[in-house]
Amino acid sequence: MRIAVGGIHTECSTYSPVLMAVEDFRVMRGAELLGSDYFSFLKADGIEHIPLIHARAIPGGPVSRVAYEAFKTEFLDLLKAALPLNGLYLAMHGAINVEGMDDAEGDWISTARTVVGPDCPIAASYDLHGNVSQRIIDQLDIFAAYRTAPHIDVRETMVRAWSMLIEAVRTGWLPGIAWAPVPVLLPGECTSTEDEPARRIYLGLPEFDKQTGILDANLMIGYVWADEPRATACAVVTGVDKAAASKAAEEIAFSYWAAREDFGFGPVTGPLDEMLDIAERASTSPVILADSADNPTGGGVGDRADVLRELIARDFQGALLAGITDRPAVEACFAAGIGRIVELKIGGNLDPASSPVSTEAEVIFLDDPGTEAARQAVVLTGGIAIVLAARRRPYHNIEDFSRLELDPKSVRLLVVKSGYLSPELAPIANPNVMALTNGVVNQDIEGLVSKRRMRPAFPFDRIFEYQPKARFSARWKD
Repeated sequence: MRIAVGGIHTECSTYSPVLMAVEDFRVMRGAELLGSDYFSFLKADGIEHIPLIHARAIPGGPVSRVAYEAFKTEFLDLLKAALPLNGLYLAMHGAINVEGMDDAEGDWISTARTVVGPDCPIAASYDLHGNVSQRIIDQLDIFAAYRTAPHIDVRETMVRAWSMLIEAVRTGWLPGIAWAPVPVLLPGECTSTEDEPARRIYLGLPEFDKQTGILDANLMIGYVWADEPRATACAVVTGVDKAAASKAAEEIAFSYWAAREDFGFGPVTGPLDEMLDIAERASTSPVILADSADNPTGGGVGDRADVLRELIARDFQGALLAGITDRPAVEACFAAGIGRIVELKIGGNLDPASSPVSTEAEVIFLDDPGTEAARQAVVLTGGIAIVLAARRRPYHNIEDFSRLELDPKSVRLLVVKSGYLSPELAPIANPNVMALTNGVVNQDIEGLVSKRRMRPAFPFDRIFEYQPKARFSARWKD
């Protein structure tokens, strides 16, 4: 039996002015795809896995139409060449925005359905911050989404979707999907599964899986920084019994609706100056400050120097800021060399709304992995060490620092462009604070321009009635 594997995976803020291009994606094809750690679980007796293409990028602005069409064309060509197939597994995110297009995942999945035909089961795995539409649901047979944020169950989720597909292929018994939209749209920083009430709701999802007729229960938070009609929370249930799946979807949807007023930020959160006051007064270390509105893993541009400007103004000693995206500054550091003093304008080279900081700094480390786009530099100005990156990227893992010969545990203040902290940084924070900064993933979501979002929706609207009503995939026949 033959199962094809592919997909496209990223998250796009429609408020970002920076389009993502082909070179922003890590693309896996053929043997590289099947041999990667990401897809290493694809092993089952009697199953031949056919690799197509999987394109994945750090979240950012909208994907250029040219880039999207290039990936889709290659995907469809490979899919056609792989026919006949017994199944198709798509590893998706769910929050792609393509310039000039609504519902890119709906386009990707529906065109795939056209190629494989009505008899081939399609399974998809999603990020819980993805957005769902009826168009997407209508083309799928199997759906599974992450149940943790921060995401520590990525592999587990992919295995859930793939395992259900294997079972469907072997038995010939197709599941169906029920879903119930919820008019609530909150940022991930308010809905971490480490905190209540999200923790309680998500811990309850596996209990639905145990019910007769239910295979997999999910709650999608949605992606708030996409001003598009499909952006909303929803419950999505894969099952083999319509009545059971419908009931479960409505119960999950209502549990989220009922808790909508109870969500909030996990760490101490406030304006930047107040968070820096806390850092200055702290007798413990490292204080880790999250620059929330410029978080690359949430769709932020990554080039804002607002926090650096404030640290310099305070003459803060013992700070490490990781990092700021600024290719010209990195190139200037490489041209100067380690130990040299350089005049830099740091930040503000991608987002016109961001302004740079001019400073004199010493180059203390250079990292050249082999391409100019992957270069990094570490500079020191006063008591502040700054990591500069040639391309947009996060600094959320200890290895990100070790590579640069930096120890995040040894500094007084670590500043990262993040919302909730990653699983590797959270344990060393002493304490963790989150600054409500400016950027394209601003936490002031009620102030976001909403021209195309479905309304009413909480918290944009406060007084309206809601009763969950499950809908079904068009493929789920009575």
